[in-house]
Formats: sequence, structure tokens, C-alpha cells
Amino acid sequence: MPIIKAGDISINYKVEGTGEPLIMIMGFGAGMEGWDSQTPFFAKYFKVITYDNRGAGKSDKPKGPYTTAMMAEDAVHLMDSLGIGKAHVMGASMGGLIAQELAINHPEKVNRLVLACTFARLAMADPEGAKSTDTPEERQKRVLSLAYNKPLYRFFYGTLAKFRSIPQDSPEAMGIEGQNAAVSTHDTVDRLASIRAPALVIVGTGDRLVSPSASEFIAGKIPDTRLVKIEGGSHVFNVENKNEFNREALKFLTG
Repeated sequence: MPIIKAGDISINYKVEGTGEPLIMIMGFGAGMEGWDSQTPFFAKYFKVITYDNRGAGKSDKPKGPYTTAMMAEDAVHLMDSLGIGKAHVMGASMGGLIAQELAINHPEKVNRLVLACTFARLAMADPEGAKSTDTPEERQKRVLSLAYNKPLYRFFYGTLAKFRSIPQDSPEAMGIEGQNAAVSTHDTVDRLASIRAPALVIVGTGDRLVSPSASEFIAGKIPDTRLVKIEGGSHVFNVENKNEFNREALKFLTG
């Protein structure tokens, strides 16, 4: 996959399909492969751009702390480097935090906005996580252990969370620490009303990691919003309930 210089970092990205651009932004600690249940589907209708966030995958992992506004600027630099003036933007979890900042700070860049299983402030979405003294690595393990509801996924990722070990001085550890800071400090509570892009706020009712009430709050603040709840969906409902997720997002994006 190609690497492009975007602002002050190098970003690993992928482009598939043709049509209107659709930027898809993944969540905490995950690379673009987190969208594997979506990319082939949406590439039938759009020019889909996925990428590894700062601190994840094959993109640069500079020492943090990061902010979600900083990570939104990474998305803007990537769009500019690829000659994309305006795009639909889809963000899941931390990717939704980044997408909020992108829509608030660069309204001219965002056509339609999809915010999945995300929040405006950590304490509103995950009170336990907001007051936790866990290290960034411990937070990542917690995320993996709680994200999935279906037994097969829960077993696989729970095992991964239990046995994964990241050397403290590695670029991966610095990336997780930087992203952890971005998630912890994110706050768009008083700015959501400034978003002018039509938005779909979509969430699984069985999300054990980020309270569905956080999505309800966001939907109540953005002026032009549709709220969709996927019954029983986990935090990673784009994987476990991919057919429902893809159907609802496509219906919204195609207007």
C-alpha cells in the first residue's frame, strides 16, 4: 500500500473504487484493516480512502501527546495530498472523534458525515474509562476485551488482549500513548451545534465500551442528524452487524 507525506508525518493509505470520495477513519489502536467489512462494499459506489491514523499501522508513530484536532489535520493533509477537495467522512469510535473535529474545523471539506459508536467527551461515554489510571496499553487491552459481543469475535480478541505485550520503548507503544491522550482530552460538547454537514449517528444498542447514550447526545446537538440504533450491536458492530451497518450508511450517503 502506498505511503504519502501528509503534513509532518507519513501516512499509509489505500484507495479503492470510483465516484464521490469517501474517507473512512478507524478507531483507537486500529489500522485501516478495521474497515475490511466495509471497504469492498462501499467501493462499489464510492472512491473509498482508508488509512492508518497517526500512531497506528504503517503510518508514523511520533511521540505524543496527540489530540483529535491534530489527527483531523492529518486527514486534511491526506485529502490535499490526494487532490480531494471535499468528501463524505465516516468515523468509528476514535475515528468519530476525529471526524467531528474535521467537520467542525473544516466544514468545506465534509459532504456527509457518518459518526459510529462515538462520543463528544469521554466521561459521558465511558465513566469508568475516564477516571481509570490504566496505562495506554492496559486501556487498549480493555478496549479489545469489551468491544465484541459475539462469542467467536469475543474469544479471539479477548485472547489477543490477554497475551499481547508491547515493549514500552517501541514506536507502537508511543503511538498507543499518543492516541490515548487524544481520546482522553477530546471535547466537542459545546461545538457540535456548529456542524453543518448532514450527519448519520449510528450505534449498537449492546455497546459495552461506549454508552449508546453518547450517540443520542451527539444526535441531539448536530442540527441535521439522523440517529440509527442497531439492535444488540457491539462497539464493533461494523464487523459483527456489518450488513445492517453497511445498509444504513449507504442509504444515508446516497441520500
